[in-house]
Amino acid sequence: MAASVEHGLNNNASIPPLESGDRLTRHEFERRYTAMPNKKAELIEGVVYVASPLRFRSHGQPHGQLITWLGVYQVCTPGLALGDNATVRLDLDNEPQPDVLLLIDKPARGQAQISKDDYVEGAPELVAEVAASSASIDLYDKKRAYRRNGVQEYIVWQTLENKLDWFCLQNGEYLSLVADADGVIKSRVFPGLWLDITSLITGNMTKVLAVLQQGLNSKEHAEFVEGLT
Repeated sequence: MAASVEHGLNNNASIPPLESGDRLTRHEFERRYTAMPNKKAELIEGVVYVASPLRFRSHGQPHGQLITWLGVYQVCTPGLALGDNATVRLDLDNEPQPDVLLLIDKPARGQAQISKDDYVEGAPELVAEVAASSASIDLYDKKRAYRRNGVQEYIVWQTLENKLDWFCLQNGEYLSLVADADGVIKSRVFPGLWLDITSLITGNMTKVLAVLQQGLNSKEHAEFVEGLT
């Protein structure tokens, strides 16, 4: 047993570590990623990005708020699956690990599937990312990869700039969804998924969930659930 363990350690030691800026195939990215546990890394347009330590108020807390909002929707909508930092095999040059994803968990209805080794393969219907600012990769290469692969809706929350963009894929391009007179954006892919943007950005989660509940009580959401089940 000791010899086997030592042999395994030697094998891992011979695998180069992932470094930001590496240009790799998805196969080589996964080989190196498997050898370096407890690290977050993504492959975006063939380039490796290794995550830096994350701050609480600019990332961890907003991330939790998105999970809370989308989690309530998912619980009330049978047939959906919610993921937190799940690896997505998007295409041969892209293997992101989005902050949050929401997908239709039915092979006949959804775009993405869960592989035999428990990874998401294909484009989830919705992806949400927390970005520090507009200079983030989330609004450039990653956005382009999500659009090209057919992620239907893409949310980017720029926490340092107090701004949230919600893009919807239309005719191969991402167009921004516009809030209604009450400041609420309504998903076009997931009926009843409503978001009061100002309340989310200011941390008023009670109002965020109250507005979401209005969406969950809508006729459109009831019809969507009926179609899924």
